[in-house]
Amino acid sequence: QVQLVESGGGLVQPGGSLRLSCAASGSIFRIDPMGWYRQAPGKQRDLVVLIRRGGTNYADSVKGRFTVSRDNAQNTVYLQMNSLKPEDTARYYCYGAVGYRDYWGQGTQVTVSS
Repeated sequence: QVQLVESGGGLVQPGGSLRLSCAASGSIFRIDPMGWYRQAPGKQRDLVVLIRRGGTNYADSVKGRFTVSRDNAQNTVYLQMNSLKPEDTARYYCYGAVGYRDYWGQGTQVTVSS
């Protein structure tokens, strides 16, 4: 069983930055892939970034602005979000898979507004 707990969301002005954290119970070494999705009101949940042992895939909409990192020692994955835009407003969910089982966090809200 894997538990994922997000933190770091909040309200930020356009152009600002936030860093989200996803803390996993136990070692994250066995979780692959791992990443972030987001869901805006009335829309489907979309991929933001997925990090695998073989590489990292970012959604085109966040390339050059968001950076994912993984700290195996801290069992944590981070999402550094820079140059935030109003269209980045959504609930952000941490995702991980172990074998064929998918795990999700409860989400953290990010609101980009002036």
